[in-house]
Amino acid sequence: MSSDRPILYSFRRCPYAMRARLALHYAGIKLEHREIILRDKPQAMLDASPKGTVPVLILPDATVIDESLDIMKWAGAQNDPQNWLQATDFALITHNDTIFKPQLDRYKYPTRYPDEDCSGARDSCENYFALLNDKLNAASQLGGLTDYAIFPFIRQCANVDKDWFTALPYKALQNWLDAHLYSAIFQDIMKKHLLWQAD
Repeated sequence: MSSDRPILYSFRRCPYAMRARLALHYAGIKLEHREIILRDKPQAMLDASPKGTVPVLILPDATVIDESLDIMKWAGAQNDPQNWLQATDFALITHNDTIFKPQLDRYKYPTRYPDEDCSGARDSCENYFALLNDKLNAASQLGGLTDYAIFPFIRQCANVDKDWFTALPYKALQNWLDAHLYSAIFQDIMKKHLLWQAD
């Protein structure tokens, strides 16, 4: 590994890791990708970030960035060819992360919440879809890095029941999701990596 390259610990299917990889790719950051599996986290990653979640970015000066949105901000600060960082809707991302994501988890994994009634979680997810659809009716994209920050979570929710998602009356959102799914950048960041092993 070149010592001037950041190290990224990632898990291919994690939406938080996806958003980080999208921003790093957009910024043209050259890095060492270390693919892990979450049930067998490498000690080197835990030493850098004891909370044990991906993504984890370790900079050449040993600075550790272990929140996906912070990685996105760092990437944009290094190189932002389309001035997306300034156009990013951080309030909408916060809504995604703090309101939508908990409902998505309860919709997708209701058995993880045995003490809660998760029956309304899908309806809550649909409320968020309606909000996004309204925004996407006015513009084809959400703006800046917002799309990369939110898209992986919409993908995850849509995949729980594709027939349900496809039948929803949110054509702008569905078209937006398809555009990102088939984009060159998403295809690039979803390429499979061999599982990283410490030397």
